[in-house]
Amino acid sequence: MQREALSPRRDWQGKVEALGLTWHSVGTAPYWNESAAYQFTMREVTELEQAASDLYEMFVQAGQYVVDQNLNQRFGIPDWIWPTVKAVWEEIPPALNYGRFDFGYDGASPPKLFEYNCDTPTSLLEAAVVQWFWKEEVFPKADQFNSLHERLIDKWKDIAPYLESPSVHFAHSGPAQAEDGLTTAYMMDLAAQAGLTPLRVRMSDIGLRAGPSVGLFDLEGREIRTLYKLYPWEWMVNEPFGQTLPKMIDRTRFIEPIWKLIWSNKAILPILWDLFPRHPNLLWASAEAPRSQSYAVKPLLSREGANITLVRDGQIVAAAEGPYAGPVIYQDLYDLPKFADTRPVLGVWTVDGRPAGMGVREDGLITGNLARFTPHIIT
Repeated sequence: MQREALSPRRDWQGKVEALGLTWHSVGTAPYWNESAAYQFTMREVTELEQAASDLYEMFVQAGQYVVDQNLNQRFGIPDWIWPTVKAVWEEIPPALNYGRFDFGYDGASPPKLFEYNCDTPTSLLEAAVVQWFWKEEVFPKADQFNSLHERLIDKWKDIAPYLESPSVHFAHSGPAQAEDGLTTAYMMDLAAQAGLTPLRVRMSDIGLRAGPSVGLFDLEGREIRTLYKLYPWEWMVNEPFGQTLPKMIDRTRFIEPIWKLIWSNKAILPILWDLFPRHPNLLWASAEAPRSQSYAVKPLLSREGANITLVRDGQIVAAAEGPYAGPVIYQDLYDLPKFADTRPVLGVWTVDGRPAGMGVREDGLITGNLARFTPHIIT
């Protein structure tokens, strides 16, 4: 695992915009960073793939344990929605079942899991498409850990016969040109290539029909029978309409399903450690207290590094502000490798439990919403 400094392509902004990545900079600083590239050996990629495969199976077992033991309160999942979550877990409804394992890795010791982003994961377009076309132009003879685009199309084709109609609504919050909007637009393109009919709608424009037959509708009066939502389940549960979700789920297919409330919550990390203690791909984790003087404090539901605190030898070395409060978990501190004053976190993607690609984000000790996406190749 090495980092090589490079010269960005001329008109790189226009080239990535042509692929749909219009959110390529934050002010004057590039978010898409092709002034460097990470190089991995096939052995290292194989190790990352195996870690993702093993962890997925462990998440399946941990999820079943949470359901069997009714541990919803440890996750902050309200009792009134828990029977629905359990029923959907057992039903296994149509889903892409995709997500991103975030790893710390130095190429020498085993990859260590930080968390699994599998409800509303982003950095998808850049991982699946933009870095591939960059590789084809800059390193045409090299390979890349990347079959994400094809795997997602195949998965849309796989679940299409089980949807109520070929029309699928795609919803997000925030501007269309921001990260969530671009990710949603890319998902629409994947669904269209799979033969479905994507319909775009903002989360705030979805209407609820009350009464004995609860239903969701768009602004044109079309009922929403399948909804891809880049909007967290825990937000939906706590919305004013949240109490209608059990009835809604009987009428509308949600992608991803509501059981992602379990896997996307950091409360799963201590449970994984309890079930698989000392597993080489896990960091020690607990909901009670740290076990040493070096640890990370993470809210159960924080995103993009918000409200995370890192402590080394009893001293706070980094802390991020943010809107997330409530219960936390403690995780052993992992020292990310340092390259040219930046530290990479590796996001290994899975589709239906199979490793499908990787993206590298660079930042400081905490990987936040201003982290840069840097492409990679296999040497």
